[in-house]
Amino acid sequence: MRMFKLVIAAAIAGFAAQAFAQGFPNKPVHMVITFPPGSATDIVGRIFTQRLSEIWGQPVVVENRGGAGGSIGTAIVQKAPADGYSLLINSSAHAVNPSIYAKLPYDTLKDFVDIAPLAGQPNVLVTASTSSIKTLKEMLTDARARPGKVNFASAGVGSGTHLNLEKFKLATGIDVTHIPYKGTQEVLSDLLGGRVDYYFAPISPAIPLIKDGKLRALGVSSAKRSGSLPDAPTLAEGGVPSFEFTLWFGVWGPTGMSADLVNKINRDLARIVTEADARERLAKLGNDTMSMTPAEFSQFVRREITDYARIIKASGIQPQ
Repeated sequence: MRMFKLVIAAAIAGFAAQAFAQGFPNKPVHMVITFPPGSATDIVGRIFTQRLSEIWGQPVVVENRGGAGGSIGTAIVQKAPADGYSLLINSSAHAVNPSIYAKLPYDTLKDFVDIAPLAGQPNVLVTASTSSIKTLKEMLTDARARPGKVNFASAGVGSGTHLNLEKFKLATGIDVTHIPYKGTQEVLSDLLGGRVDYYFAPISPAIPLIKDGKLRALGVSSAKRSGSLPDAPTLAEGGVPSFEFTLWFGVWGPTGMSADLVNKINRDLARIVTEADARERLAKLGNDTMSMTPAEFSQFVRREITDYARIIKASGIQPQ
């Protein structure tokens, strides 16, 4: 009899969870984006949050909480109830931070459920259009002639732009000075003002400045040329064989969310990925859409954590 009651209770709980997921959401959803307005994470994230609001018939309220490589915003969602009404949009920094920060206020694997990837994009190596450097080859020649004198900005220690730089340094053997900022928009402002020399910019916010002639693209970090910047060579074409680095974005929730709810949000995000308008908007910003089940995304995130740990260790970056 006791076993029968337990089975009935489990069935009732399962039906309740499924019914909750089917009725989700019935109030505004809070979406934390872990980098500042105008960043690649913000630009891509808002394409999805805008459409989710339409699909769900409820406001999706975006809160940008940048800083500490995205860990500040991530910690906010970790503390939220596991009801789907507080979600996280982060970049591949989510997989980087376990190796960058010695004491994160959360456990990346235990405290979050992997819901879905959104898109991936290359970074583009840029300099101000007023620079005398016209090509990647010229940049490498200059950096080797002046070790430690050439500087590269990043959107923060452990950010994708920083790890792209570290992988580039390992591949080329150049000695350059790393200058971390709090976000992409701050970097671009100083790059245009001549206060920093180079930046592996996420392609989304860089495209308008490149097309307006304010920035010069020396190369993209993807294996193939970007359809949004077809004249920009890959770094491999420019003289760094087999180089590839991709910035990706995804959605997470606090651990404890029901599988039915996770699957519903995953399906709604996958629906957006298939829509022509969203695909076109993302493509114009240099993004390739990504679609995985929650299980596939979890496997992907774990592989990325392992790979970034390898790069960070080889680069000699010490956890903060």
